[in-house]
Amino acid sequence: MDPKLSEVSQLCELFKAALVRNDFDKCATLLSQLKVLLTAFRSLPPLFEATPSAIHELTVARDIYEHAVILSVKTEDQDAFERDFFQLKPYYTDAGDRLPQSQQEFPILGLNLLRLLVQNRIAEFHTELELLSASALENPCINHAVELEQSFMEGAYNRVLTARQKVPHETYVYFMDLLAKTVRDEIAGCSEKAYDSLSINDARQMLMFSSDQELSGYINEEHPEWEIKNGHVIFQKAKESAPCKEIPSLQLITQTLSYARELERIV
Repeated sequence: MDPKLSEVSQLCELFKAALVRNDFDKCATLLSQLKVLLTAFRSLPPLFEATPSAIHELTVARDIYEHAVILSVKTEDQDAFERDFFQLKPYYTDAGDRLPQSQQEFPILGLNLLRLLVQNRIAEFHTELELLSASALENPCINHAVELEQSFMEGAYNRVLTARQKVPHETYVYFMDLLAKTVRDEIAGCSEKAYDSLSINDARQMLMFSSDQELSGYINEEHPEWEIKNGHVIFQKAKESAPCKEIPSLQLITQTLSYARELERIV
């Protein structure tokens, strides 16, 4: 075996072992070394030269970037996730016909879809979805993200919140927690505009908390302007502090009449 490839393979095993131990400082150091070493292989993207050990080199590099993505999830670093995912993606697309399929491919592709959903990048979500094959769409990891997006767009927030209990892969929990917070914030914002107050029981059910303590913790951390009084959550202070946005009715009427006159001229 090529000495450089042997060195990369050994460091890769050390990197994966450190990841299992959750030794993130060691992982970061080894990953930086590995990425530098990978630049010496001309068989890797973007060159894809047909070297004698190209398949082995591509396989090892793909393995490194897959575990780099998992590391970014464990360290809750979304910027690192995006960077490492786009370094990994060519191994699934451009080199996909040269390598046996990785067991991590669908879980990681589903993770990326979930990340885009959490970041409300819906257009990119659908773009990535269009690039997947019909067989990939049937995979539970991909299907989970698709169903979540449908529930989110339909406003079926209860389905989004309960989906955390049946994630198809353990790495999904981080993004599911972020999505749950986004959904609860959305429900909370609608609630304080629609109601003057809610009973604690109704507020807990609406925000889908399992206990009053969880509800109180959420209010104290996220909505200190809400009041808990006499068994009710009162939104009055939130309404008073919210900026009042006046609709410029006269300006809108003037613009509409102007458009109507222009249309009449054209016709």
